[in-house]
Amino acid sequence: MADVSRETPVVEREPVDVVEAVFGPRADLARQYTGALAEHGEERGLIGPLELPRLWSRHILNCAAAAPLFSGRVGDVGSGAGLPGLVLAIARPDVEWVLIETMERRVTWLTEQVRELGLDNVEVVRTRAEEWNQGPALDAVTARAVSAFRTLIPLTAPLVRDGGELILLKGANAQTEIDAAEKPIRRFRLSDVRVEVVGEGVIPEPTRVIRARVR
Repeated sequence: MADVSRETPVVEREPVDVVEAVFGPRADLARQYTGALAEHGEERGLIGPLELPRLWSRHILNCAAAAPLFSGRVGDVGSGAGLPGLVLAIARPDVEWVLIETMERRVTWLTEQVRELGLDNVEVVRTRAEEWNQGPALDAVTARAVSAFRTLIPLTAPLVRDGGELILLKGANAQTEIDAAEKPIRRFRLSDVRVEVVGEGVIPEPTRVIRARVR
């Protein structure tokens, strides 16, 4: 009898109609990126093996659902495997994306993917958010699975221009994270802090986003 525990997890079957609805004419680029992540993500320490059976629904589509919220020049703090930065860059070629990542192996992966996917709207910057030296130069900053909202605020708000936004992908406890961030919200003068749900009626599991205006 085969040792089931050693079997390679099966990659989630692509929900073709949903992928084409979300990515439109750039669906093939999304497939190319997802295929590369499925093939190399675990061995390169980008994703765990348990993520493969939910790669499309939990990761790719979860990120892409937020694409309509962005414009201008956007930073993705702690970009990692490119979730959400590379996915959003595929979905929104009209937006300029700055992928901010500190780990060399992840920067290498991001740079390879930008080249292989032909994404001319992406810049990869190896730095820590707290060492960003361009000042409040971004129209918005996003992040996903990096840290709690109260911890993300001092890392992300200083990167955003006056009147720009934090647009952070979160889980079911998004409102609880806002409630726990009262002090940094005041300190960094955030306003209109709220949870939005995007992708309802389009993707199987809608995406929760914390949005906040930076003043």
